[in-house]
Amino acid sequence: MPEQYAAHKSETADKVLKRWDEAGMTERIFSMYEQYHMEALENAFVDIDSLFATERHAG
Repeated sequence: MPEQYAAHKSETADKVLKRWDEAGMTERIFSMYEQYHMEALENAFVDIDSLFATERHAG
């Protein structure tokens, strides 16, 4: 999942994971792993972006 999100953002997975770690979001994002894989990946990306922007899930 970090690899797909990184590709979506035109970044490397290492940079994405570092940003997630620095923001304290890695565990929160990974806790949604199962849900994200049941949806279109684009929905997961929107949700992750929302977490960073508002600290809330999209919806």
